[in-house]
Amino acid sequence: MRKREEKKLLVDIIDSINSIDEHLEGRRVLEEYTANKTKRRAVEREIEIIGEAMSKLLKMDPNIQIS
Repeated sequence: MRKREEKKLLVDIIDSINSIDEHLEGRRVLEEYTANKTKRRAVEREIEIIGEAMSKLLKMDPNIQIS
């Protein structure tokens, strides 16, 4: 069961990374990002999701390799 939960969290992280790319429309232009409040909030929420998933993963397995 634990491995299943770990896999779900890893999928959540991958989904959030892909969503960030979608929100940024494949571009990394700081001026566009800072000028668009909706885009910033969407990206920041995805980063929160990644952080929450990582925190849960580390609680499940403190020795998990993060690199």
